[in-house]
Amino acid sequence: MEVANSERLRYRLLTEEDAQLLFELDQDVEVMRYINGGHMTTMTEINEKFIPRLNAYLNSEKGWGLWGVFTETENRYLGWVLVRPMNYFSNSPEYKNLELGWRFKRESWGRGYATEAAKQIKKALIENGGVETFSAIAVLDNVGSINIMTKLGMEFVKQYVHQDNQLGDMDVVYYQCDAI
Repeated sequence: MEVANSERLRYRLLTEEDAQLLFELDQDVEVMRYINGGHMTTMTEINEKFIPRLNAYLNSEKGWGLWGVFTETENRYLGWVLVRPMNYFSNSPEYKNLELGWRFKRESWGRGYATEAAKQIKKALIENGGVETFSAIAVLDNVGSINIMTKLGMEFVKQYVHQDNQLGDMDVVYYQCDAI
């Protein structure tokens, strides 16, 4: 699957070859604040935990993976948009319900890049077919991510404790929209 460039951005699936980009992004306490309480990821964690996890759901034909987001003009790396089946790392993954997530460098916050990227990737996934719904989760006080969810047309579904074997249990809000 391909994602067409948007007004200011271009996209490509990230791979294990992009470990340094993933590492750079995770070196800001504020970027990591709502993910793990502000812990900066080590290169060992990227290589031993993050990359194997990414490789488990990476599927270029279906558009699953981490879509690297780069500026159109300077080719500057801004962050990524995650696409994978909701509850992928559980006993009941939802293959027609794709989870969208995002992580962007702080210098790009407040400029609409995450929303622009997520909308463009969502559009490509719809055109690619096989998706019925899109979902996203965020910790309750991550207002920035929740705003992006609403801009994507998602609505609040529930608040619950999300279990993740790497990040631990987190109290999150769950938003969802139909793939239309």
